[in-house]
Amino acid sequence: MATNKNAQIRYKALDKCFSNFYKAFYIDDLIKYSSDVLTEYYVKETTVSRRQIFDDIEFMRSEAGFDAPIESYKDGKKVFYRYSDSEFSILKSPLNPSELDSLNEAMETLSRINNLPGFDWVNTMQAKLNSGINQSQNQRQIISFEDNEFLKGIELLNPLYHHIANTQTLDIKYCGFKSSKENVFNISPYYLKQYNNRWFLFGYNHQINKIQNLALDRIVDIQLSKTSFKICEIDFREYFEDVIGVSNDESKQTVDVKIELSENIIPYISSKPIHGSQKIKENILHLQVKLNYELEALILSYGEKMCVLEPKELASIVKERINRIKFVD
Repeated sequence: MATNKNAQIRYKALDKCFSNFYKAFYIDDLIKYSSDVLTEYYVKETTVSRRQIFDDIEFMRSEAGFDAPIESYKDGKKVFYRYSDSEFSILKSPLNPSELDSLNEAMETLSRINNLPGFDWVNTMQAKLNSGINQSQNQRQIISFEDNEFLKGIELLNPLYHHIANTQTLDIKYCGFKSSKENVFNISPYYLKQYNNRWFLFGYNHQINKIQNLALDRIVDIQLSKTSFKICEIDFREYFEDVIGVSNDESKQTVDVKIELSENIIPYISSKPIHGSQKIKENILHLQVKLNYELEALILSYGEKMCVLEPKELASIVKERINRIKFVD
């Protein structure tokens, strides 16, 4: 099986065409769409030949490929291509032996670097790959992850990653949580961060001249912009050092936060620190952070097991939010 990156991108592009039952894709349409996808991915003009598309179709149909039910349909003198099964997608297909071999090779490489500084994520990646391999081989599932398969916006993760890597400025149509109105932001994208099982994009907003974060599940559309990319001068590891979550008001200073803990949650907080500045003395949790919404939400999530002692501002905010909670009689 052809496993190079070009081939995988073409297969996914063709899969999208064959899955579309509202538009007929003729050979020229398949060539154009595949070429456009590759051009966007590599940020340079890339053309796919007619012969290559026919070879890809043949491979995708084969058992060595995806055993895809690709049918050709006559439309006058022309022919268009589509899956005979509207539910089929190569993205739903189990891994074939060649793909499993490639994954096992990747696992061997990952195992060599998982103890290097900065590569802690490899342990999770290895577990996820092992889980995927076992399920592809119809073995019993023995591990699960906190992934939300219904999460909106996750399909934007890969395109945004490449826009960041290729320093491309974007016009992002966005609908915030507190408004149904759509806005278009002109953004130089810098960084992607996951928090609380959601993804956020951080970038420079050219309209307000400051860093802005956008939740991927609230992004409506992305288009390339002609605005010159503003080079990132931020070390995002430092950017998030003083906050919990993703909200960082750069005009704020860090404060000393003291929270009284119930005895039964001290072991949990100790083994899963809330923040890098965390210290626990007796039953008092000490943090050095900026006040933000995520800190408030985290405290509220522990209910009566946390009591804010300092600062008084934070205690008042949490108290006010508790008082606003509505109960059904």
